[in-house]
Amino acid sequence: MTSTLAADPAPGGRRLPRLPAVGRDATQTVFGAGPRRRTLILVGEQPGDREDVEGEPFVGPAGGVLAKALNSAGIDRSDVYLTNAVKHFKWRPRGKRRLHQTPRAGEVEACKPWLEAELHAVRPTALLALGATAAKAEDLRHVAREMEKQG
Repeated sequence: MTSTLAADPAPGGRRLPRLPAVGRDATQTVFGAGPRRRTLILVGEQPGDREDVEGEPFVGPAGGVLAKALNSAGIDRSDVYLTNAVKHFKWRPRGKRRLHQTPRAGEVEACKPWLEAELHAVRPTALLALGATAAKAEDLRHVAREMEKQG
């Protein structure tokens, strides 16, 4: 079953705080999407311009590159849960374009409860951090250690 966790990001009735004004210029919050079962989970940095407009993770240019890489590896994209460490697109204007800006540590920390809820809901068998921001997210290091202990 493919779903997004936007409607129910916290398993077990756990209450999550409101997302702070991290992405005040973003169009919308972009939660993860994919199968809600033990699966591979890929965590990127933040939604891009297309993801912000469409409300789905990895649908822009980086998503196209990712789809090709998954296909080359023989992995069906629909079998992978896709999400980001930060749930809003951080950008600055340049003419008519919206240019990506790297989120600060405080912005990653502000979105941590949602990433944690996704990880607990999906309970991935494998986790891959795509980029430095995702790799630095503390929950990812903790989950990776727990997955190693479980074999």
